[in-house]
Amino acid sequence: MPSPEERSQPFHPEHSREHSRKDRAGLVPELVREVVPADTIPLVRPLLDVRDLTIQFPQSRGSEQPKAAAPVAAVSSLSFSIAAGEVLGLVGESGSGKSITSLAIMGLLPPAAIVTGKITFQNGEGLPTHLTTLPPDQLRQFRGSRIAMIFQEPMTALNPVMRVGDQIAEAVLAHHRVSKSEAWRQAVEGMRNVAIPDPEQRARSYPHQLSGGMRQRVMIAMAIVNRPQLLIADEPTTALDVTIQQQILDLLNDLRHKFGLAMLFISHDLAVVSHVADRVAVMYAGNLVELGAKADIFHAPAHPYTQGLLRAIPTLETDRALPLSTIEGTVPPIAQLPPGCPFEPRCPHRIAACAVQLPPLIEVRPEHWARCPVVNPPRI
Repeated sequence: MPSPEERSQPFHPEHSREHSRKDRAGLVPELVREVVPADTIPLVRPLLDVRDLTIQFPQSRGSEQPKAAAPVAAVSSLSFSIAAGEVLGLVGESGSGKSITSLAIMGLLPPAAIVTGKITFQNGEGLPTHLTTLPPDQLRQFRGSRIAMIFQEPMTALNPVMRVGDQIAEAVLAHHRVSKSEAWRQAVEGMRNVAIPDPEQRARSYPHQLSGGMRQRVMIAMAIVNRPQLLIADEPTTALDVTIQQQILDLLNDLRHKFGLAMLFISHDLAVVSHVADRVAVMYAGNLVELGAKADIFHAPAHPYTQGLLRAIPTLETDRALPLSTIEGTVPPIAQLPPGCPFEPRCPHRIAACAVQLPPLIEVRPEHWARCPVVNPPRI
């Protein structure tokens, strides 16, 4: 384990690898335990790099509160990265901060939001772009061309009084100096890329004239028509039945390989994430609690919250005579988070120290981190 003085030094990935090689000599990897601060997880040339992201919102002042209350954090010190062509699954219960994180990346948070930390995008055109400090006009050009987003509910995201082809063409015109006829041609081609039958005719339809699956395909076509490098998919299959869900997942996988897309796939459904993600990040009450490769998360979960989520998923081997496993309690409101680990009131492994201080991320295996020193005690 590095000393406190060593941990306070600036982070260098090559130093981390050298330190790791020295510490792990003669040890099997799964026995290594190393405490790593959230903002020093080693990354190699990520396309998107989120560092120590905190998103706060002011509390409304009630009649019994003469002074303004302190802002509450919807996301706290969140760090992760996405490499070019990689899919990162971001999972957690409702209210864990998943969608707020995606809106921060897109620059779509409300004006009252207080954002600290860094969101850096490496677009291959010179120096990395710092999205949190980008002027609004530049961010508007960046959004939709380099980074695009598929919103959760297509019926509310699409304009009900515009033909879907015009809405896709509008995205083209916003980022390219082309004629309206050329924008329409690209819109139709985009609908063809997402396997919409008879795209020339469907492009003239209004959203209410399409099925839920077709509307979602239109949203995907609108997102990829400008060939972005990163696609953010916020619960893209939530409102669809299982058969259509699988079709959309297959489509996203095909588009990922066809256009070399990196993807941030947000979902509360672990089964869906298991089909699309290369790595998985688990959030709870605005905090990152576990991050690792898909195989590690699903076969060797290292945080009690992740373990509870996986136990709650029924399988063909589940005994139907027994009640399904559940996680007792509910996610605490962000204005009433406990002072220590936010999962402590619901955790079966909690100890007294869990209620005092938020645990650090611990590297339980190479490239696999979890925020629970009780289940994964640091190795001295």
